[in-house]
Amino acid sequence: MPTIHLLPHPELSAHGRSLEVRRGTSLCKSLLTAGIAIEQACEMVAACSIRHIYVREGGDSLAQPDDEENDQLDHVWGLESQSRVAFCVKLRDADITVEFPRHTRNHARQH
Repeated sequence: MPTIHLLPHPELSAHGRSLEVRRGTSLCKSLLTAGIAIEQACEMVAACSIRHIYVREGGDSLAQPDDEENDQLDHVWGLESQSRVAFCVKLRDADITVEFPRHTRNHARQH
């Protein structure tokens, strides 16, 4: 079973955390099941880009973003080469390390 290593984030996981998950599970669903309160705006139908995350380690083990994910990445705030949309990421056998952005497109609008 792969492990998701979460880097510390002041609102979502203050001290970081590691989660063992089943292969083939979506990253988003795994985080929500573990009680990580990532934002939701589209009820997991990949119609928003606010579930943006950075895959800091293990990204090479994941499938490349498909057209749908790339379309969503076009709209994220703070886009980097390691950016992914959590709903679109399906875990494989390798462990990954994830960092949550400090802000999302949704947070930026609210402040």
